[in-house]
Amino acid sequence: MTTTTRPPEPVRPQPPALLLAAGRGERMRPLTDTTPKPLLQVQGLPLLQWHLQALQDAGVTRAVINTAWLGGQISDRFSSFFGDHRLSDKDSSLSISYSHEGLDFGDALETAGGIARALPQLGPVFWLAAGDVFAPDFVFDAAAAQAFAADSDRLAHLWLVPNPPHNPHGDFGLSADGRALNLPAGDPAPRYTYSTIALLRAALFEHPWCDIPAGNPAGVKAPLAPLLRRAMDAGRVSASMYTGRWTDVGTPERLAELNR
Repeated sequence: MTTTTRPPEPVRPQPPALLLAAGRGERMRPLTDTTPKPLLQVQGLPLLQWHLQALQDAGVTRAVINTAWLGGQISDRFSSFFGDHRLSDKDSSLSISYSHEGLDFGDALETAGGIARALPQLGPVFWLAAGDVFAPDFVFDAAAAQAFAADSDRLAHLWLVPNPPHNPHGDFGLSADGRALNLPAGDPAPRYTYSTIALLRAALFEHPWCDIPAGNPAGVKAPLAPLLRRAMDAGRVSASMYTGRWTDVGTPERLAELNR
């Protein structure tokens, strides 16, 4: 009797990532009067570098960073200090490009507007993360990306976290079968906080979910939550819980606590 060994599944390239770094950081003033929030230091590194390091460690080779407030500091820092060079001892390199909303339109375009603007630099599936969130234990898992890309019915996969003190009521529900839920007001089911980390499909930014043309040539400002809620109502958003370290670095006090 002979046995055959099935060849291993081919490893597909990781999708690119979009890191959101365009916000003004009003609640972080005066720190953000002269420094963009994603460049504030947490444990000796700029906030944004934690995500860049994790992306490269996970095999992601392309990242787009959107900028507005003091955006030149961000591109100067990462283009000169990182560029196509390795961030760690991994064999892969991380190529970084930019969507300069401040230069193009004078201000940030909010989350959905900024994503729509950056779409021509991304692909049909991409990672999303906010540059002002500290989540050093999160892994941009290639298997999760591959499973999401293979399921064309899903428009988004979100990572949810236990509700922090500043968001005690949470954002979205989570069903037993892993669907993200847009719970109506008064529904007693638990809600969890959206971590700002997600896998997204470019189709989420097309009709009927979004009316902004790809590339957002008019610079339309639009939030992401309404698009997600529409897609949730259609059953096309999944979610997982992330229970590692996570902080929305939204105030000087939270930043100071992380650095103690």
